[in-house]
Amino acid sequence: MEFRKCLFFCPTFNYQIKQAQVVALQSWSSIQNVVSIESQSTSPMDFYNIATFFSVLGICSFLVYLFHVLWLNGESRRMILRRQGIAGPLPSFLLGNIPQMKQMLPLSPNQSNHENMKGHHSLMHLFPYFKQWTKQYGQSFLFALGRSQFLYIADNNFVREINCFTSLDMGKPAYLQKDRGALLGKGLITTNGAVWSHQRKSIAPHLFVDKVKDTLKLMVESGEALVNSWGNIIEANGGIADIRVDDYVRRYTSYIISNVVFGDEWETGMEMFPKSLSLIKAMCSPTILSGVPFYRYLPTETSREIWRLTKEIHSTIMGIVKKHTESASKDLLQVIIEGSKNGDLGPSTPDQFIVDNCKDICIPASEVTAVTAIWGLMLLASHPEWQTRIRVEVLEVCKDGILNFDMLHKMKALRMVVLEVLRLYPVTAFVSRQALQNLKLGHIEIPKGVNIWLWLLELHFDPKFWGPDAEKFNPERFAHGISRACRSSQAYIPFGVGARVCPGQSLAMAELQVLFAIILSNFSVTISPSYRHSPQYALLIEPEFGVNLLVQKI
Repeated sequence: MEFRKCLFFCPTFNYQIKQAQVVALQSWSSIQNVVSIESQSTSPMDFYNIATFFSVLGICSFLVYLFHVLWLNGESRRMILRRQGIAGPLPSFLLGNIPQMKQMLPLSPNQSNHENMKGHHSLMHLFPYFKQWTKQYGQSFLFALGRSQFLYIADNNFVREINCFTSLDMGKPAYLQKDRGALLGKGLITTNGAVWSHQRKSIAPHLFVDKVKDTLKLMVESGEALVNSWGNIIEANGGIADIRVDDYVRRYTSYIISNVVFGDEWETGMEMFPKSLSLIKAMCSPTILSGVPFYRYLPTETSREIWRLTKEIHSTIMGIVKKHTESASKDLLQVIIEGSKNGDLGPSTPDQFIVDNCKDICIPASEVTAVTAIWGLMLLASHPEWQTRIRVEVLEVCKDGILNFDMLHKMKALRMVVLEVLRLYPVTAFVSRQALQNLKLGHIEIPKGVNIWLWLLELHFDPKFWGPDAEKFNPERFAHGISRACRSSQAYIPFGVGARVCPGQSLAMAELQVLFAIILSNFSVTISPSYRHSPQYALLIEPEFGVNLLVQKI
């Protein structure tokens, strides 16, 4: 019954039925014409039987087409990869490996107190199916989510091939626009080909290092606002306070990116971020994993909430655009507006181009950086020796001066900590790609339509790259840079890889360094007794119950 309901909402299904009806009617008309000329003795029952035959023929043709789309397409792709020695769990019809993946998930989320997690930060338990299948099939294997075929990769040699692949024949998976359309739209993160190339050339240069230098003042301002807020709470609580840091960190990152993107209209832009967070939470159960085809089109309570938030975010951004056209500001929004007037926009209208690219910059730059910073504060609170080391370094480098980019560049211990946080807690668990044409990576031929997932956790925690302490917080491993930290630089990819590497990585690194420097030069932090260590994976790997710290003024 559920499957029939889903077909009702499928445009392809309706189109095929209509085509079958048209064929039947045309056949009936032709038969009538022939019979009326050559014979007047054929009974109406004969005409009915002929029409019924053609209707059944049309429906059977559609069923064959449906079977081809839902099974044979995927099976042919799997067969090509199997012949090359890549195996995987057997998928079921329609749902793929989703039922098996659900069975392997723990009945209750992993929760432990801080003492139990100390010295063990691995997040591998969040993905038990990948852990099990890696043991069974090796570091490269096949699996299916519905009718979408995936090639799982945790092989650094394969990562190297993707890193060197510059053709537009490989891009982002189509499911990102389908399942994540409300959140990401058709912006820089999800588009491919000439449309993506135009967006990248327009936007990326304004997020590079030379532009980041100009934003450092914003970072310091935002950090000082956080320090003032915490200072007031600490004073009101007699010198030490139990603070849940999540919202304060999100305010820090959203203030920065709102100024970078919206310029003088940053205050209005700030209204978008709570709605974006609500949208992320509403979409935390990916429909590609739900096992219900076309579920996102059903008017469920969650769907209606997603539609409402999407409309409100669109309205907020376009309201800023309307005011922005009257100003001469040269912020990132102006760059996006100019990009909407030239170049290949694909199926997007100029307004949609602007809104989707604003979302693709603002939401990841704010939320992904914020969650990384939250995990970073938890790790620093767990390792007071690194707090002291950073605090001393900041005081030595800055002395009585105001923090600037050159000073930030001299803080080696601070950078080492940020790199280690990104290794242990890669907030985006996967790097995703799709073969847009038949292509070859190394010795593997990948058929068109196959999705590729690089699992960061397997690479970031592999002892053969990182040594026996791979699961431990040890920033010292980065003392001589990334290339000397592990046996393969391809095993460290927190910002992605290849042509689609995150253009905002310099901005994110600077935000994290400034935040940690400002907090640790003003406060000492320890883990609160109320903190519960329970990483969860929804759209991002984040702390399920937030991070509570005991904060004390120095």
